[in-house]
Amino acid sequence: MQQWNAELIVDAKSELGEGPCWDDRTGVLWWVDIYGKALHRYNPESGQDDTYTFDDLVTVVVPHARGGVVISFPHTLALFDPDSGKLETLVDGIEGDNPDNRFNDGKCDASGRLWIGTMSVTGKPDQGTLYCVDRDLSVLATEGGIGCSNGIAWSLDRRVMYYIDSPVRQVYAFDYDAASGVISNRRVAVDFGDVEPGVPDGMTIDDEGMLWVAHWGGSQVSRWDPATGRKLGFVAVPALQATSAMFGGPSRDVLYITSARRGMSGQQLAEYPLSGGLFQVKVGVSGAAVHSFG
Repeated sequence: MQQWNAELIVDAKSELGEGPCWDDRTGVLWWVDIYGKALHRYNPESGQDDTYTFDDLVTVVVPHARGGVVISFPHTLALFDPDSGKLETLVDGIEGDNPDNRFNDGKCDASGRLWIGTMSVTGKPDQGTLYCVDRDLSVLATEGGIGCSNGIAWSLDRRVMYYIDSPVRQVYAFDYDAASGVISNRRVAVDFGDVEPGVPDGMTIDDEGMLWVAHWGGSQVSRWDPATGRKLGFVAVPALQATSAMFGGPSRDVLYITSARRGMSGQQLAEYPLSGGLFQVKVGVSGAAVHSFG
């Protein structure tokens, strides 16, 4: 089994770093600190990490086709222009009548739809839903009874969508119709079982069709063959709570990894002082292109 070691590039000490998203247009990596209510923009060329703060939790960031980025708050999607600071509401009130729930992870498919899920902030089971927000801003609930909606990725031929419901400790595979956005035939592609440390969190896919899954509470990002369910290797991350991963860089051959400090004890923070940082590693493969909303 292959092993790589991640290196720290931003000692952000974010409370809940999440959602790394490479922007090919500008050559930067976007990521969020959910409970820090912050959006980050990391420029690998300069090493500079800019921070934009908001009045509410920021949970997801994806590029928008007409410029800027789409960010999600607990129940709202908005278009943010980092140059002007302008914030334009796109969709509001999703599960707005349920303050216990909030948006969590999300990602765009090749057709420009945003897939984004919800979770209970107090840990209530099966309270989440996976939504598909189409380019016309219509919203469709696709899967209910979700514990904690997390990582999403698509196969290279766009016929399969992979999806993580963290408490189940499994990566699901769905048949995926790229034209309509309909998903069906849910089955298990990867099973963490009782062997893997931590629980599956964020996820991305490489140009060989292998999945990379962050381990919340497991200090690693693991590589899996979704066709066989076999673990192929892992990146050791010097943070207890690895949250998500995304390929970026000019050749998309750098794996960027976010992490969190939230909920860690003093002893755990002493053991993993870099928790909440942004990390990188080269693993010998590149990743699929990031798609914009719209």
